[in-house]
Amino acid sequence: MIRKTDLPADARRDTLAVREGLPCTEWGENSEALFITSSFVHPDAETAARRFANEEEAFVYSRFSNPTVTMMERRLAALEGTSGCIGTASGMSAILLLVLGLLKGGDHVVCSRSVFGSTIKLFQDFAKFGIETTFVSQTEVAQWRDAMRPNTKLLFAETPSNPLTETCDIRALAEIAHAGGAKLAVDNCFCTPALQRPVEFGADFVVHSGTKFLDGQGRVVAGAVCGPAEAIDGQLVPVMRSAGMALSPFNAWVVLKGLETLSIRLKAQSERALALARWLEAHPAVERVYHPGLESHPQHALAMAQQDGCGGAVVSFIARGERAGAFAVIDATRICSITSNLGDTKTTITHPASTSHGRLSEDQRQAAGITQGMIRVAVGLEDIEDLKADLARGLDQLKLA
Repeated sequence: MIRKTDLPADARRDTLAVREGLPCTEWGENSEALFITSSFVHPDAETAARRFANEEEAFVYSRFSNPTVTMMERRLAALEGTSGCIGTASGMSAILLLVLGLLKGGDHVVCSRSVFGSTIKLFQDFAKFGIETTFVSQTEVAQWRDAMRPNTKLLFAETPSNPLTETCDIRALAEIAHAGGAKLAVDNCFCTPALQRPVEFGADFVVHSGTKFLDGQGRVVAGAVCGPAEAIDGQLVPVMRSAGMALSPFNAWVVLKGLETLSIRLKAQSERALALARWLEAHPAVERVYHPGLESHPQHALAMAQQDGCGGAVVSFIARGERAGAFAVIDATRICSITSNLGDTKTTITHPASTSHGRLSEDQRQAAGITQGMIRVAVGLEDIEDLKADLARGLDQLKLA
């Protein structure tokens, strides 16, 4: 058995974020070790044979087992409240691994139409392998129930959604899934376990893009699936071992260290985001603002019941003037980074209709509520007054137009 850290059984979440992982080596390092190695040496041929046959637990080959990756997996699982976790090369490969591990040709998926654009494309592409997906409203529970079939095996939601921050009722979707013999997977990218833990509301699996808030500084690409250890080890690890969408040890180490500050970072960013959202609501050049912490948000009460905090660090809004107005606001910024990534300590700004959701058809974007005037801001740790001034530079021009 690969030993775990000797932490008290009642250690709280913020302690686990800093301490969970593996014991230190004989050298007594205080910061977790980075194991940059492709393979591991065995004492003899018989031991190697047992380890490759899974008769003895050990690290064998970094395509599917590495100490640094294991540290990150154990820490993230502890934060999400699951017994298992598997790291992947990216958030999208986490979704791919989940589907390849759980589903087969002839199975059916029900998915929110408000998920990330690449997620929609990926589920559409599964059709070539005989896995059909029905896309439904993020927030209309009845549509999820009506979409269920005898062969439905997975419900997939992202909450809050990208970029409208629509919030689904995790508990209601879990009940629908389980009543039909299916599993519920929730993409927890926006909230992370610092603000929301989907398994507490009945979700079976939690998907992450570690590229975002888990890392927190825009340094690496990473992903993960959290869930029951028996499903992770029995269904996902075998696919990883053969298919190799592995998380590199270095990227795992960066995310591991990012988890140590996740709680204080995201709560500070969320406070700034809510303040910015309130300011945007009062600006005459802004037609609508989307942030779960706003009382005007359609799912405000639900979001506050499912989340710890004030709604997350992502704010989307519709500027006057459609696409031209949105571009004018984005181009006028001097502090915000114009990039489609999010979760950084640096505030990022993007036009979802032409970037993160640019590969979708206009009909798909309209169905998801993504208009040409929409701007998404992922709030970082800059001074909030500087961020207001940065957005005002373009918005004030629209007000005068």
